[in-house]
Amino acid sequence: MKSLRFVPSKAICFAVVAQSLIVFLSPGIASSQEAEQPNIVFIMTDDQGYWDTGVTGNPHIDTPNMDRIATSGVQLDRYYAAPVCAPTRAGIMTGRYYLRTGLYNTRFGGDSLGLEEITVAQLLHSSGYRTGLFGKWHLGKYPGYQPQDRGFDEFFGHYHGHIERYEFPNQVYHNGRPVEARGYVSDLFTDAAIDFIDHAHQKQDGPFFCALMYNAPHSPFLLDTSHFGQPEGDVTLTKYLERGLPIREARIYALVERVDQNIGRLLQRLDELGISNDTLVVFTSDNGGVSKFWKGGMKGNKSGSYEGGVRAPCFVRWPKRIAPGRVVNAQTSHVDWLPTFCELAGAEPPSDRPIDGKSLVSLFRGEATETHHRYVYHTWDRYVPNPDKRWGISDDRWKLLCQLPSGVEPSRLRWQLYDLSVDPGETNNLIKDHPAVVERLRNEFVRWFEEVTQGQTYQPIAIPVGAEEPTEMEPSWATTSGDNIEYVFDGYDWDTIESWRSPGETATWRLQVSEAGNYRVHLIYGCRPVDAGGHVELRAGESSIRHQVIATATADQFESRDVGEIELSRGPVEFAASVIDCPGTELMRLNRVRLTRVTEPTR
Repeated sequence: MKSLRFVPSKAICFAVVAQSLIVFLSPGIASSQEAEQPNIVFIMTDDQGYWDTGVTGNPHIDTPNMDRIATSGVQLDRYYAAPVCAPTRAGIMTGRYYLRTGLYNTRFGGDSLGLEEITVAQLLHSSGYRTGLFGKWHLGKYPGYQPQDRGFDEFFGHYHGHIERYEFPNQVYHNGRPVEARGYVSDLFTDAAIDFIDHAHQKQDGPFFCALMYNAPHSPFLLDTSHFGQPEGDVTLTKYLERGLPIREARIYALVERVDQNIGRLLQRLDELGISNDTLVVFTSDNGGVSKFWKGGMKGNKSGSYEGGVRAPCFVRWPKRIAPGRVVNAQTSHVDWLPTFCELAGAEPPSDRPIDGKSLVSLFRGEATETHHRYVYHTWDRYVPNPDKRWGISDDRWKLLCQLPSGVEPSRLRWQLYDLSVDPGETNNLIKDHPAVVERLRNEFVRWFEEVTQGQTYQPIAIPVGAEEPTEMEPSWATTSGDNIEYVFDGYDWDTIESWRSPGETATWRLQVSEAGNYRVHLIYGCRPVDAGGHVELRAGESSIRHQVIATATADQFESRDVGEIELSRGPVEFAASVIDCPGTELMRLNRVRLTRVTEPTR
């Protein structure tokens, strides 16, 4: 069985780079002043591991088109993403580690990119690019935070970390408006990307930047489920079951293969339009993998700091400028894309803030560099960023990390040190043998953490209210108080606040109101008939509403109830929902609150 390619010794690295210089400097990439602006297609999957392609050694999976990008271009073999998706996306868009941007989580309102951040789409748009994003955004759902507000001319996709339906998806938006869609989601996003490219090519008004952000193979692991499409999905699934994969792993591999087929369609369209030579194509994933059937000896998975949690496949093709078949072993990072694309587009990265990324163009040219990043930093903790629980730092040789299970207190005894040059699978902990290396790496990680978190407050953003469209407040954005009240996660749009029943138990949302006035309030909730009849108070400042809870068929069947108007003042406002009385086991299962500005206040 083949195994994954891991970090070779430095001597081998230098030999590869030296040999590649001879091959790669022709044709080479011209300097940014001399080069034409290439079209850019940035393809990213969701939760696909480094090991989930054929070209990285997996003998069980079929990914001919991903492999073709690697073999016809350059493979960044030590490319690091963040441990989870929204932090990686923030780094790609800004060229900055996510902790600088105010984003800190994948939900609970912590997945919004700070409004003061400047995105690569804005920079490329200012340099004459037509920009589009298709698929998963996951950097903000409210007006001002959406892709079309952050530099993209065109957006079709979803805001959340995942969606629940892959066939006829119902959590998708087009330029800020909720829409319906027919078909399988990976096909739909690819169709939209191809149509965007066709339109940009037809208009001939400059190069394009197309970000195709698949939500696969993230859970739920769904192939075609429609009346007509299910047999086709079953064929792919059956193939992997017959190869001996368990059902979960077969589903993941089938999802990856379906994405690969769509990448093939996009590459074919570039060929048909005659623009492949003028188009830089990047393929990568947003974090470590979730599959576990074959990992080539790599340790860890998504959300952790082991190599399996932060190393991702990364292949780059540009036929006109990148010679085929090269492998780069220097440490590279997801924060490198903004400076890379800026150099190729002739745009200047922001100069008023630290940019953590470094342009990859010199590596594409094949220039001999002993190192790209001296250090790459790895950390993520869902609720409160901290330097002690789940963290890691790597240099060209060493990796120091701590990966604690939930509920375990930080301890230096839990630290691990690995020599990646000879132990890429992180099997031999050398923490006791190299104290000087441990101190150097730990001190550098702490220095970095203090720098990137300085001045940051990590909490859900204040929800913007006052636009013409209604504003919906999700349960996960609320802070709760009381002995019984709890937030239950179930796919974002089906989350609830439930079990609250004692007077005074409260859910509170932070709002930022741009237009003072009266707002119509709808509560979307479910309530068992035997629990109905309780009262909830909604309060904002001195204004309040009282509503008697009405039964639905069952607690998990939600209906929208118009409960009246509430006055909101301009600026920061706290909106609270509190139990007044409850005759049953819970007041209601509150799914969301909708606020709609009333043009002419009613009396």
